[in-house]
Amino acid sequence: MPALVYAVGAYGFFALPYTIVVYPIVFAIMPRLWRVAKEAGHVTAADVVYGQYGSRTLELAVALTGVVATMPYIALQLVGMQVVIKALGLSGEFPLAAAFVILALYTYSAGLRAPALIAFVKDLMIYIVVLAAVVLVPAKLGGYAAVFQAAGDAFAAKGGATGLILQPAQMLPYASLALGSALAAFMYPHTLTGIFAAKSADTIRKNAVFLPAYTLLLGLIALLGYMAHAAHLAIKTPNDVVPALFGALFPAWFSGFAFAAIAIGALVPAAVMSIGAANLFTRNFWKAYVNPAVSPQGEAQVAKIASLVVKFGALLFILFVPTQYALDLQLLGGVWIVQTFP
Repeated sequence: MPALVYAVGAYGFFALPYTIVVYPIVFAIMPRLWRVAKEAGHVTAADVVYGQYGSRTLELAVALTGVVATMPYIALQLVGMQVVIKALGLSGEFPLAAAFVILALYTYSAGLRAPALIAFVKDLMIYIVVLAAVVLVPAKLGGYAAVFQAAGDAFAAKGGATGLILQPAQMLPYASLALGSALAAFMYPHTLTGIFAAKSADTIRKNAVFLPAYTLLLGLIALLGYMAHAAHLAIKTPNDVVPALFGALFPAWFSGFAFAAIAIGALVPAAVMSIGAANLFTRNFWKAYVNPAVSPQGEAQVAKIASLVVKFGALLFILFVPTQYALDLQLLGGVWIVQTFP
């Protein structure tokens, strides 16, 4: 988001309304879905579809869509890790290779429990980094008035569909992007994995109530894109905005802490994403068509291998799809996965 806000301005804030819209959907729908899945033993969206309609073809279509749509989302997380590793001074293809290997080993060895536990550490670190940034960075740059002035001047010089506020022609696309993203958000394998793995329906409701705090944090993170204009950073791509901002304005020890927070913040969701996609392959392709009698241990082993394949597919997205605006990778998956919402 900071990269997108840095590049285009107000349009990059679409994630704020979409996350506000999605929580009532989660609160109303997902506890019911959890009960249906719990009673029937479903662990994927495609399981639910087959249980409801008895159609192997529809089950396979939902499973395939989930796997393919997750790959660009994982690619987005790999890009985040790559940027941080590159900020440490490494160059060439090594940062991307390192991010891929770290994610692969972490997921293969740890399963779902590790990202669930580390998420607490991740959240704490990110809150510390963001709160420090939104207080100290403007103080170093002359205050928020100076930040917005510098960003406005940069967008005015750039011209086109950029600016601190939406242009009239952008409002309908902005609204449809927010609504479509909200409908897609909890259709992804990784978000549904969180739903199906929840302890109870009340756990889901409580999370839906507290998650708006993340939306507030997201808005603060997005402001880093404007702060980068005020800092007059020299960067090669918008994706370098946050590491460059911390590297320029903070001591080395805090920059290292911030980089670690960003890397863990990418590692945790990427791990759950690959697990969710692997579950779809294992349950709704391997078990359905190849080995219906596979044991739970066999399912786990197939899922581990499938998660590696999914991550490799995500790597191909980075190599062959332009990543200047990395968030486009996530939106690409959203266009596909929202087809399963009905």
